[in-house]
Amino acid sequence: MRDRDPEGRPRSARPRDAYGRPLPHGEPGMPRVPDDYAPTTEQALADGRRFLSEGLPFNAHEVFEGRWKCAPEEERELWQGLAQICVGLTHLQRGNGRGAVTLFSRGAAKAQAYGGAYDAVGKAASNLNSDSDPHQAIAVILDKLPR
Repeated sequence: MRDRDPEGRPRSARPRDAYGRPLPHGEPGMPRVPDDYAPTTEQALADGRRFLSEGLPFNAHEVFEGRWKCAPEEERELWQGLAQICVGLTHLQRGNGRGAVTLFSRGAAKAQAYGGAYDAVGKAASNLNSDSDPHQAIAVILDKLPR
């Protein structure tokens, strides 16, 4: 049976490893971003950058997903795109190059459509491929992510 929050929405209470993979209940896992995390733009960028610099793109994805859920309508595609790029980085870490490229493409399109400083993030994600080194790929995205 799937874990649910008090409102009945599905929530995973299982611990996760550094790459976001679920671990058995009771196992120690990585600290998670709370389900009710609702950051400002500045906080989301700072937290996302911190997790990326620590080599934890799955956690950065959770940060950007938190912002996506509470952002004004006109920003939601951007935050969804950044979250997808981070999931792509997570797939690279897990050895799933094909899944990574799919998510880089989706996320890059959304980041580039938003424009401004995020165009560079989208272009950088578009240039990553299934053989990209995960550590270098994270560094490239981190370098382009606005401060």
